[in-house]
Amino acid sequence: MKIDATGMEYEELGRCLRSCTDPHVQIHNCCGQRYIASGMQGRDLEIWGTPGNALGAYLDGGSIRVHGNAQDAVGDTMNAGTIWVEGRAGDAAGYAMRGGTLMIRGDVGYRAGVHMKAFGDSCASIVIGGTAGSFLGEYQAGGVIVVLGLGALEGQPVVGGFCGRGMYGGRIYLRSTIPPRDLTEKILCRRAQQADKEAIRPLLEQFCTAFGEELEPLLASPFWVLEPNPENQYKALYAPM
Repeated sequence: MKIDATGMEYEELGRCLRSCTDPHVQIHNCCGQRYIASGMQGRDLEIWGTPGNALGAYLDGGSIRVHGNAQDAVGDTMNAGTIWVEGRAGDAAGYAMRGGTLMIRGDVGYRAGVHMKAFGDSCASIVIGGTAGSFLGEYQAGGVIVVLGLGALEGQPVVGGFCGRGMYGGRIYLRSTIPPRDLTEKILCRRAQQADKEAIRPLLEQFCTAFGEELEPLLASPFWVLEPNPENQYKALYAPM
């Protein structure tokens, strides 16, 4: 099914999607409509244009591919499925993700991966092809965030300030020659070893297949790994995991 979203309010577009029984849906001329595919299960959606806030919120399976940019809170609290964004994304991408995979070809704004989680066999994952703004992985409780820094200036950090603040679970992988600035003693930062790179190889394979990048040059690059300090004081503030 094809939907022309020209001039549609977000409520009307939402009703069209909910009433459609086709497992494959295309939306053309999208321009800022919010809450697209909220709670969607087991369907494949392609979007041309710029979807508004909370694209794929509570996504519970299926896939979304955006041929363009996305606004704030893409993948908010998603449980399962995959979202690909061929351009950039705004603030709070992957907010409180509990599972599934979010892949963004370009840059993201502030607070990507804030409150990310993992439980049981479910591990939320974000791969950012470009750079990330400040507060990446803030209060991260689980899951994996990878920032590749494609197109970043040589010798400049691939993330903004306050990376991993309040982090008490999960890992952040940064492809960069230099570590992020202003890390606290509550975050351990070390150079990635081969085993670390192998751990993220499946995610990078998905990214390269989706966006036409070459895998081996990425894996040959230096990475930094960020994870909570075992003596992390934040941990005492939360229930045991």
